[in-house]
Formats: sequence, C-alpha cells, structure tokens
Amino acid sequence: MKPTGPRRSPRARSIQQVQKLVHAATPKSPQVEIAGFIAKFTPEIATLTRALRAKMRQRLPDAVEMVYDNYNFLVFGFGPTERPSEAIFSIAAYARGVGLCFIHGAKLPDPKKLLQGSGKQTRFLKLPTDATLDEPAVQRLIASAIAHAPVPFDRTARRRLIIKSISAKQRPRRPV
Repeated sequence: MKPTGPRRSPRARSIQQVQKLVHAATPKSPQVEIAGFIAKFTPEIATLTRALRAKMRQRLPDAVEMVYDNYNFLVFGFGPTERPSEAIFSIAAYARGVGLCFIHGAKLPDPKKLLQGSGKQTRFLKLPTDATLDEPAVQRLIASAIAHAPVPFDRTARRRLIIKSISAKQRPRRPV
C-alpha cells in the first residue's frame, strides 16, 4: 500500500515535532486557563459560574482572586491578600451546581437563616441563579462578611489573579 499524502523529509517531521513541543510548553494566560477549567462543566453550570465570578469581581475590585481547580471543585477565592487563610469568600463550582462560601460564615449574623453548613468556620449558600447574589439579604451577608473580615481589603490595591493549584486527578465536572 502506497502512502496517499505528501511525504515529509525527516527534517520536516522533526521541525513539526519541535513546534508541537514548544506549543505545548508555552504557558497559557490565566484567562485561557480559567476558560478551560470552566469549559469542563455543562453549559448551564459554566454560564452560571462565569456570571457569578463577574459579579463578585465587580463587587470586590480590590480583591486578590485565587483559583483552585481541585479534585472536588473549581474554586475562585476572594481575599485581601494572597494568603488563602485570609480569604473571605469563594465561589465553588461542581457538577451539580455552584455555591458561595463565606469562609468565616459561622460568626456572621444570619437572621434569615440563609447560610448552610455546620462546621466551626465556613458556611455556604447555594446559588441556583446569578440573581440570587443580588437579593438584599445576600447582599447584607456579603457586606457583613467584609465588615467582619480578620484582614480588611486595601481599597487602594489593584485586583490580582493567581492560579494557586490544578489537580491532576478530578471528579467529573458533569453529572454522571
């Protein structure tokens, strides 16, 4: 059987192989990486994650945004510094939905009993739509979390985006 395509010289093949290796080794911009993380989800969860992230970025223009593509969740943490322990909020996306975590939520006043969870520190709120974030009771919780944060935001700081970790092994990002 004869080859049907054009034959390439060994030199042309090696150049192509080197180009592939260089392309694979070229670092991606954080925005491209994040788009890839979000693209693993269903279109509905991906759209909701992007909308919630945009609203939190607008609400917290001086936050350091830390991204973790972990085993269980895709997490966008928001805090005043690069230290994960000083984060105040995180958006956590998984195969069945998206939630807003209040890292120090156990200490927050929650008269409407919106926050879920029973841990010593963190509470969360399920976000079925991005409009949930605009509800007055949720806005009050967000304002309260900012006011009670152990480390305040520096209002003169500029937003920073840091991809903190990417897990090689992950749960499925789409329902099974």
